[in-house]
Amino acid sequence: MDTNLLNNYVLKAIDAYPYELEETVENLNYALSYESNNVYALYLMGRLQAEQFGDYEKAKYYFAEALANKMDFIKVYPTYILVLIWNHDFNEAQKLIDFALTVKAVQKGELLVLQAQLFECQETYKKALKTFKKAKLFVYNNSFSSFIDSEIERINHKLKPNKTKASKSKKKKKRKHKKKKK
Repeated sequence: MDTNLLNNYVLKAIDAYPYELEETVENLNYALSYESNNVYALYLMGRLQAEQFGDYEKAKYYFAEALANKMDFIKVYPTYILVLIWNHDFNEAQKLIDFALTVKAVQKGELLVLQAQLFECQETYKKALKTFKKAKLFVYNNSFSSFIDSEIERINHKLKPNKTKASKSKKKKKRKHKKKKK
């Protein structure tokens, strides 16, 4: 098939997503019927499955196929990792993060944010905070830096209730202990 026609279908699908889902699906199906291993079409089909249909298993399939065809297609990694986190496939997500950090030209700040979110899902908040702070070293614009700051603040709020509950229970125990002495 003519590469220009194939690219035309892929570009139409990119342009239509996420606002014209019917057009997106139609163009992706055309693109994948002409070239079943078109990396961008596989990636976009994975996004469609995850974000619109909530079918994480199908999304994982499409992302894995995209990476099998082109390991350095860096657009896939963040979305694939996010889908793995949404699907509670934490071990797979960790392995993919570890590998993705070795891929040339990947956005390390974005991957470290996903790493921190994975830690948060696993309720290891201190590791999440440490990783968010490390991610700030790889940020090159103010809006992403502000986003990370808000994430750090959100995690700190999760840690504070635990600290205040613990300190309140200690104060109650001290009061009871003092009352018993009298």
